[in-house]
Amino acid sequence: MITIGIFGATGRVGKLLIEEILSHKKCQLASVYVRNELQYNIPSSTLVTSDMSSFIESNEVIIDFSSPEATQLLLESVLDSSADSQDIPALVIGTTGLTPTQKKLLRKASNKTPILYATNMSYGIAVLEKIVALLSRELRDFDIEIIETHHKYKKDSPSGTAHTLAESALKARNLNEKYLKFNREGLALRKKDEIGMLSLRGGDVVGKHTVGFYGEGEYLELTHNATSRVTFAKGALSAALWLVDKKCGLYNMRDRFEIAHSE
Repeated sequence: MITIGIFGATGRVGKLLIEEILSHKKCQLASVYVRNELQYNIPSSTLVTSDMSSFIESNEVIIDFSSPEATQLLLESVLDSSADSQDIPALVIGTTGLTPTQKKLLRKASNKTPILYATNMSYGIAVLEKIVALLSRELRDFDIEIIETHHKYKKDSPSGTAHTLAESALKARNLNEKYLKFNREGLALRKKDEIGMLSLRGGDVVGKHTVGFYGEGEYLELTHNATSRVTFAKGALSAALWLVDKKCGLYNMRDRFEIAHSE
């Protein structure tokens, strides 16, 4: 039995993760970290705590779907821990909207324990990343636009998934983030190599991402639709079971699904 802790248990995905873990035969819900009282029941054997040290010590893997500030606290606690590397839990982090400083902490903490970080835990997005990189090279003269749609309560914009897809395109074309164009208004003539990013918010949309390649006389659009957050919970749990025995390092969902990286 692999012991798993949930960081961000009061969030939408956190609750679904708990349900997935409780129904899984190969893992156990060891602990949940909460600042406020849980609004639902969990097994009495599960540690419910607001003490970070106790939380970290009670798990083999921690799954984190929280906020950038909370993820930073978790990473700093791991870095400050005096425990040996083998006693520090592996981390699966799905928090989006991390700052450059927080991403630096992520890389630093991965020297102490294996970490899988992904802005989207679905298999479909992992494959789409590879396809976007391939098409960005093959259709070098095509313009790229990325449109993402989410529910009206989503805080970060553009989504972390949209950024990840854009990074795949930029890397494939040997470009940097200066070529990203967020939304457009007024006189906004498209520049060479520009990659457009547009965010839509409304209703209860779980997540929709479209990457378009627009050429002269033809265009190609690829769309991924997430119809349930259960997809993210199942993907994160699968990642946790895969990561638990890996060496220290920073992994992603393409590593999890062993999808070959394009050269």
